[in-house]
Amino acid sequence: MRALTFASLQVKNLEASKDFYEKKLGFEIGDTNPQACIFKYNQGQASFAIRTPLEPIEGKELGIGVAIWFAVDENVDELKEKFTVNGVTTTGPIIETPFGRAFHVKDLDGYKLTFLEAK
Repeated sequence: MRALTFASLQVKNLEASKDFYEKKLGFEIGDTNPQACIFKYNQGQASFAIRTPLEPIEGKELGIGVAIWFAVDENVDELKEKFTVNGVTTTGPIIETPFGRAFHVKDLDGYKLTFLEAK
């Protein structure tokens, strides 16, 4: 296996999640259809989708065990502050990882997103 080329997260409310990713986190919308919204970050270097459920998710807890990492060119202290000003709740302080400095946020469905300032 050479690379993971795409990821898709099932969400409970497509429009609310679309707003969160675009307006709060700053992802660019690449394409949309009635079942999904594809986002890109850093001029398309990272892309993923949120989508309507593929199977029933009522009563299920989404996001458990899922963490998606985004390497960013920005200073994570400044990015975390920008997210906080946008109303995004971060989960804990900036941490040192083997890969660089990082912090986490959870989206509306509990998916853990990590933003990493790589070494």
